[in-house]
Amino acid sequence: METFQVHILAADRTFYEGPCVSMTISTSDGEQGILAHHSSMIAAVLPGLLRYQLPGEPVRLAAVSAGMVKVEGNDVMVLVDSAERPEEIDASRARREADQAREALLQKKSRQEHQLAQATLARAMNRLRVKARRVD
Repeated sequence: METFQVHILAADRTFYEGPCVSMTISTSDGEQGILAHHSSMIAAVLPGLLRYQLPGEPVRLAAVSAGMVKVEGNDVMVLVDSAERPEEIDASRARREADQAREALLQKKSRQEHQLAQATLARAMNRLRVKARRVD
């Protein structure tokens, strides 16, 4: 299968750079599948599951936060606030964060605090979903 060059960049690190056979990512337009020679696009990335396959390897998973994806030529750039492999996710911590976010949502807070709690809850739940899908 043909490959394309991918750059998955989180705010704090380079998550992966190199050849890729396929990628699936959640965007504001729905789940987008990307293969070699995909048409050019720019889309908002939603917190969710990122699936990507390197040449000759099984599909890998990652939990990604909000960001953007740009496809141009045979080059894909994914810019997100965070990207984590299933083995990097601490399920206990994610559950605590989800519980704290749920509690914050129940309290009368400002709109900004409410939106932050919603985002925290969404990130924690996404991390737990990705952790549960891990294939060892």
